[in-house]
Amino acid sequence: MNTVTDTTHCDDLAKALEAFRDHAPLIGRWGTDLARRLGSGARLLVAGNGGSAAQAQHLTAELVGRYRDDRPPFSAVALHADTSSTTAIANDYGVQEVFARQTAAHGRPGDVLLLLSTSGASANLLAAADRAHRLGMTVWALTGRAPNPLQLGADEALCVDAPVTATVQELHLVAVHMLCEAFDQAVERGEAGHRADADGKPGADGKPGVVGRLVGRARTVGRTAPGAPVAPRKGPA
Repeated sequence: MNTVTDTTHCDDLAKALEAFRDHAPLIGRWGTDLARRLGSGARLLVAGNGGSAAQAQHLTAELVGRYRDDRPPFSAVALHADTSSTTAIANDYGVQEVFARQTAAHGRPGDVLLLLSTSGASANLLAAADRAHRLGMTVWALTGRAPNPLQLGADEALCVDAPVTATVQELHLVAVHMLCEAFDQAVERGEAGHRADADGKPGADGKPGVVGRLVGRARTVGRTAPGAPVAPRKGPA
């Protein structure tokens, strides 16, 4: 007996993807802006609930690690990933505060808070957005259909026009990868500020950063200076 596979899921995704293409300029601008900020010492904080938490952590892994080609690591923190802090805050202050309190602890003026929500109505994300604004941070949001409270509470939002949660999450992953692509392109163009990577390569100002200097210094420890006499070995080699 032949089984006919239901392709409704694929059809919904293909339809939503066509409209999603219009968001490419916004994602490209976010990637470039983020490269400039993180390259200058700012930090990206990301949060979401459930499947959106997984997407958030996917993004931070790509920035701290790498997306495609090797490059310096950049500061990006998934707030939900600190389970001890998250559960302690939920227990002591309520679930609504789990991201807001961490935002207050880690966020600084000029940092970016990126919030992911398929509904755009999660109370703990709305509280985090409010706290971030009070700290002078920029708030971006990836949500489902507009209008929604998180879209209205963010500085900028990318709202996926799809009726199904799974489709929204899938397109949020597309957005994450496009954001990483734009970020890496900005880094390659030299728009990521004054950084040096762990191999001591110079930043945009031509000088090695702190990490580069420390690594370079560590590599010279124990080396004999040019022209210095070499002490004879003692005992068997």
